[in-house]
Amino acid sequence: MKPFRNNEASEPLQEGSGEDGFALQRAEMLEKQLCRRGVQDSGVLSAMAAVRREEFVPKEFRHRAYEDAPLPIGEGQTISQPYIVAAMTAALHLTGNERVLEIGTGCGYQAAILSHMAKIVFSIESRSELASAAAVRLEHLGYENVHVHCGDGTLGLPELAPFDAILVAAAAPAVPEPLRTQLSERGRMVLPIGDAENQELLCLERHGNSFETRTLEACRFVPLIGYYGWKEPPAR
Repeated sequence: MKPFRNNEASEPLQEGSGEDGFALQRAEMLEKQLCRRGVQDSGVLSAMAAVRREEFVPKEFRHRAYEDAPLPIGEGQTISQPYIVAAMTAALHLTGNERVLEIGTGCGYQAAILSHMAKIVFSIESRSELASAAAVRLEHLGYENVHVHCGDGTLGLPELAPFDAILVAAAAPAVPEPLRTQLSERGRMVLPIGDAENQELLCLERHGNSFETRTLEACRFVPLIGYYGWKEPPAR
């Protein structure tokens, strides 16, 4: 699977100039949505404060960028609510030296957060238009350590494995086996598992050929489509 680049992609969102008009909303998000709900990892909070979420949502939803809710980004996909982005990132316990694999690039927001906390981020998106737009956006905003690929995320990137951490931003009926094998020793993977209505956010840590698994919380994500995911969206 090769890195995705498309010179004919749509124009990137322009970063705001001058005064940050969303600074207050971002600060309120950190306090009310993250800190008060138990997110205490200083690295995660710093990353969430640094990344301008408004740059990653469609223009018609920019005024809602910091709401405590997912927002549509096109192609039937969403940008996850700020809390779930922070909670999943915190569960990986990143220190800054990791190689991270993200499944489900979407608009690129989660990849941008990870880029502040890891050495390098590889992100896979199955929808070419989203992959193209995210690659352009991330490059335009200066996230040089993020590399977007287009393909079946359930297969991972075996040619670039192993990964110290894997984050899956879509729900599968079971943990995709290729992602297990691509996780490094003592590496962590965070992903939602379940059907269309009932899902749990799991954290797996590899110890040799076994995986210590714990449940973090209930959640709800769009389905993970692919060979080791759903063949088509599950019925609701």
